[in-house]
Amino acid sequence: MTLTVAQIDRETDQLVGEWLPISEVAKRLGLSIGRAKQLLKDKKLVGARRDGGGGPQVPARFLGPDDVLKGLPGTLTVLADAGFDEVESIRWLFTPDESLPGAPIDAISAGRHTEVKRRAQALGF
Repeated sequence: MTLTVAQIDRETDQLVGEWLPISEVAKRLGLSIGRAKQLLKDKKLVGARRDGGGGPQVPARFLGPDDVLKGLPGTLTVLADAGFDEVESIRWLFTPDESLPGAPIDAISAGRHTEVKRRAQALGF
């Protein structure tokens, strides 16, 4: 299985702000680069290529102090099941939602991943 990563659009790139190359993801999680790439293949994380080429990059906010944010992999699975590709998933997670309040990634970071996952499930209907 080869790793395919979509090109990010400018608006989504700006929504995210800080991105990490896969080598930095591996370093922060204490993994080999191969294991970090496996997180992308397994859809535990999603990333995108940014202007200037290079390998995939992951939003920095997807990582906690020593692991992928709790609840993020499940939310990514629900979004994929709803037909969202990697870039659409990233955009949805970082787009402010007045009813949360804040962006879904803010709620996941605050430990409210179940609420975010329920909202993502509703997108599939």
